[in-house]
Amino acid sequence: MINSLRQLKTPLLILFCCLLGVVAGTGNVSAEGATDSYNYSYWGDAVTAPAAYMATELLTGPDLGTKPFKEPSDMHVTGANYVYVLDSGNNRIVVLDDEFKLVSTVESFTREGQPDGFLNPQGIFVSDDGDVLVADTGHQRVVHLDSDFRLVKIIDSPDSELLKDSFKFEPVRVVMDQAKRIYVMAGGVFDGFMEFNADGHFTSFIGANRVHIDPVEYFWKQISTKAQRSQMVVFTPTEFTNLDIDPEGFIYATNGDQWGDNIKKLNARGSDILRRTGYSDPQGDILYISSEGPSKLTDIDVTDSEIYSVLDSKRGRVFTYNGDGHLMYVFGGLGNQLGQFHTPAALDRIGEDFLVLDKALGEITVFRTTEYGRTLNEAVKSYYRGEEETAFKLFNRTIAMNANLEFAYAGIGKALLRQGDYKDAMKHFNRSLDQKNYSKAFLLYRKEVMREHFPVIMTMLFLVGIAIFAATRLRKVKGRRKGASA
Repeated sequence: MINSLRQLKTPLLILFCCLLGVVAGTGNVSAEGATDSYNYSYWGDAVTAPAAYMATELLTGPDLGTKPFKEPSDMHVTGANYVYVLDSGNNRIVVLDDEFKLVSTVESFTREGQPDGFLNPQGIFVSDDGDVLVADTGHQRVVHLDSDFRLVKIIDSPDSELLKDSFKFEPVRVVMDQAKRIYVMAGGVFDGFMEFNADGHFTSFIGANRVHIDPVEYFWKQISTKAQRSQMVVFTPTEFTNLDIDPEGFIYATNGDQWGDNIKKLNARGSDILRRTGYSDPQGDILYISSEGPSKLTDIDVTDSEIYSVLDSKRGRVFTYNGDGHLMYVFGGLGNQLGQFHTPAALDRIGEDFLVLDKALGEITVFRTTEYGRTLNEAVKSYYRGEEETAFKLFNRTIAMNANLEFAYAGIGKALLRQGDYKDAMKHFNRSLDQKNYSKAFLLYRKEVMREHFPVIMTMLFLVGIAIFAATRLRKVKGRRKGASA
């Protein structure tokens, strides 16, 4: 027995070392070695991809004909492509037109006949009607201005039984829907976004994040004394980090969750309805150096056709997803070159292009779409609009430029599925490893084959039945004849 154990000692030691190597290696697998433009395969590997966007220029205050930006924190692009930059350190709003020409700067407004201004504002939103909402953080209020920057109302110190007596209103981000309801992300609030009606009265919280419990911490809490538990970390929901709203009134939000649930799409009831049917959940980088941790998402921008983009301030990258949660493309990074950032704080789209605001450098980087990016964007939008033939052609063009984009094969499959070409749809779903849609196409193809060959099949069954019947009768007749002759 002892000799057997000794013989197994060396193989077991080698196996143990191999397992340690695998475990240690998994923490170092990342997209850090990838280029600025990459994607993730079905198996979770980072694969190279053509650049969907290229940085073309930098915009600074002096470039625009005004003083330098000082720690700008937010910006908003309107439907008419006017850019509103919230220059927080200078307590002002800078407005640019679609050609990045200076339109105006707003440093104050009139309140009850007296000039009033902002103090370290952190968030700005502009409605389709031109209403401007500013999260005036330093003054602990939300300022609502009309399109001419005249005061409409001020929201401060909300009063409600839902709020504690010690509650301190510190708005950080703000949006407004078509019904003039205002949603505020406030600092130190873990119950979700604060909802205000059109009159500015607080009504409720919406979309609180779930509480994630550390199993180890929970175990120690169960066996600790009351005094020891009082010194431990209290489990609380994760705070949101930003929000945006689409034309249909759905709120897209990011939070600081480290569990891969850091992007949400909230309906009117505050329920998360974000579709997560991609190869991995939308969350930024899914591979990273363990010592650095996952992406830290600080802003989100939603455009038409359910396409949305998130900004990772930890690595300076922009990730864009389609409505199903498939990663479309990545660009950006941290550094000193054009297209890289120091402290990325906000992003927004202007047409098909992107603007990324750098808080530390006081710069806006303009990213122009490439042919690959335009083709992929239009392919996703065409499919969303139900234009199957156009989507089919565009997805094929996309694959010609990037064979590694596996979900594009699924896009072709879906377009073929809508057109009724189930057999070819199965081939493309198989290429994209989309088992769910492959099964759907297979069932439809089987029904189509059965329906097409049903007359032939029934005729053959009928003839086989007659043949069996005739053979049986013939066998009985022969049997009777033999019995009679005997």
